[in-house]
Amino acid sequence: MRSLSHILLPVDFSERAAGAARYAKMLASHFQSSVTLLHALTPLEYEFGAMEIGGLMAADLYQNRNDLAVRDLDAFMAPEWEEIDVRRVVVEGDPAQQIVEFAHTWPAGLIIMPTHGYGPFRRFILGSNTAKVLHDADCPVWTGVHLEEAPVEIAPMRSILCAVDLGPQSVAAFEWASGLACELGASITLLHVASCPSASPESAGRSTVLEAAQDELAHLQVAVGAPAEVRVVAGEVPRAICVAACRMGASLLVIGRGSAAGVYGRLRTNAYAIIRQSPCPVVSV
Repeated sequence: MRSLSHILLPVDFSERAAGAARYAKMLASHFQSSVTLLHALTPLEYEFGAMEIGGLMAADLYQNRNDLAVRDLDAFMAPEWEEIDVRRVVVEGDPAQQIVEFAHTWPAGLIIMPTHGYGPFRRFILGSNTAKVLHDADCPVWTGVHLEEAPVEIAPMRSILCAVDLGPQSVAAFEWASGLACELGASITLLHVASCPSASPESAGRSTVLEAAQDELAHLQVAVGAPAEVRVVAGEVPRAICVAACRMGASLLVIGRGSAAGVYGRLRTNAYAIIRQSPCPVVSV
C-alpha cells in the first residue's frame, strides 16, 4: 500500500467538502498523516470573461479574494484539525490542474475530494474537476456521491470490497485495498465481474469463463501475498459491483483506474459509472 504520510484535501467550502474532510481526519489520525487543505481560486478572466479590468483594480480584486480565501480556509472545520498536522494553501488556476500538480509536487499518498462542489459544472453527474483529477492524478483518489452525509465521527471500517478487471492495474488496486484492510482491521473481498452476455446461466461457456476468473483471482492473491474472500459474478459491471457493495455493507470500494500514462481494461471505462452508483466511498487506484 502506498504511504499515507500526506493526504491532499481540496476544499471548496461545500457540504461535500466537509464530508470529505471527516474521512481525511479519520485516516490522518490513524496513519499520523499530514493533511494539506488546498483551495484553488478561479482566475479572474474565467469569472469576468472579456470584461476589461484595470491593472490596479485587478490587483485589488485578486488580493481581496485571496485574503477572503485564506480566512475561510483558516476557519474551515478548525476544531477538527487541532491534533492533525495541517497545512493550508491557496493557489490560483484551473482547480483540477492545480490539484494534480500539487499532489505531484508535494507527493500525496491520497487525494480525498467529493464528486461535486459549487460552480457551473454541478449539473453534471460527475463533477468536471473530479473527472479531470481521476484521469490525471498519479496517486489514489478517494471520492463518493454521498460524502456530505458522512457523520461527524466516522465509524471504523469493517469491510472493504476490491473490484478488479484482471488487467495490469489489478495488482496495484488489490495491494492498496489489502494494505488498508490490514491497517484498519477490516475484512476484504476480492470481486471480478465477468461479462457473459450471450451465455445462459447453465452453459458450459459461462462456467469456463467464471472458473478462469477464479483462477486469475487466486494468482492475484499469491502475487500480492494477501488473502481475501473471492467472488466472481456475471453481469453488467457497474451495477454488479455496486450491488455487491450494498449487499455486503462495504465501508469502502476500491477499483483500479489505470494511470495518466495509459488506460487499462474494462473497469477503467466503467469507473465513473461505478463511482456514481456506489453506496459507499470509492478509491480509484
